[in-house]
Amino acid sequence: MIWLVGALLFWAAAWMLNVWIARQPWRQSMAARLAVPAIFGLTVLVVWEGLVRGLSVPGVILPPPTAIGARIAASVPILWTDFVQTFLKGALTGYVIGCAAGVATAIAVDRSPFLQRGLLPVGNFVAALPIIGTAPILVMWFGFDWQSKAAVVVAMVFFPMLVNTVQGLAAAGAMQKDLMKTYSASYVQTLMKLRLPAAMPFIFNGLKISTTLALIGAIVAEFFGSPIKGMGFRISTEVGRLALDMVWAEIAVAALAGSAFYGLVAVIERGVTFWHPSQRG
Repeated sequence: MIWLVGALLFWAAAWMLNVWIARQPWRQSMAARLAVPAIFGLTVLVVWEGLVRGLSVPGVILPPPTAIGARIAASVPILWTDFVQTFLKGALTGYVIGCAAGVATAIAVDRSPFLQRGLLPVGNFVAALPIIGTAPILVMWFGFDWQSKAAVVVAMVFFPMLVNTVQGLAAAGAMQKDLMKTYSASYVQTLMKLRLPAAMPFIFNGLKISTTLALIGAIVAEFFGSPIKGMGFRISTEVGRLALDMVWAEIAVAALAGSAFYGLVAVIERGVTFWHPSQRG
C-alpha cells in the first residue's frame, strides 16, 4: 500500500510543479520546454514502479523500471551488439538508401508526367503491402544478415519520401516560377534554387516519419530470420524464455534510439528550414 500512496503523492507533486511552471513568465524558455517532458517522464516511471510493486504484479507480466534499469546495466555489451546490428547496420543503412531513392525518384516523377501517372499508383500499392508479408520474402532474397533488414526498411521508407517530395516540389508558387522563367533559368537551376528549397519542409516531414518506420521495419524483419544478434532476435528469444526484463531493456534502447534519431532530424530541419513559418516562435 505504501508504494501506491507514494506513487500518487509523487504524481500530485509533479502535477502541481507543471502548473507552477506554466504560470511563470519564463514558461516559453528552453529550460521550461525541457523540464516539462522530463518531469512527465519521471512521473510515469515513478507511478509505474509504485503500481507494479504496490499491486504485486508478477515480473513476467510487467517488470518495474528498477528491474529494467538493472538489466540494462548488466547487459550493456549485449545491448550494444544488438543496437549495432539492428539500428546502425539495418535501419540506418536502409533509411539512407530508401530516403535518397525516394527523393531521386520524386525528381524524376516531377520531370516526367508519364512516370507521375504510372509510378505513383504502383508505389501506393507497394506501400499498402503489409510488412509481415514482405519481410519473409526479402529475408529469403537477401539472406539472414542485416542486408535483408535494410531491404525491408528501404521498402518501408521509400513511398513516404516519394509522396512528400512530390508534394513539396509542387509547393513553389506560380509567381516564383514565372520569375525564374523571366531570368531564363533552366530546369536544373529552377530545381536547385527554387523548388528544392521550397520542398524542404515536405522532405523533412518524410524524413521524420521515416525515422520511426526504419527502426520498426528492421526490428520486425528480424523476427523472420537473423543471426544470433539484433533487437528483434533478442526480443523474440527472450519472450520465449519469459525474460521480460530483457525484452523491456531492448524496448527501452529502441525507444531511446528512435527518439534521438527523430530529434536529430528535427534539429537539422530547424537549421535548414529556419525561414519557414513552422519554425518561428
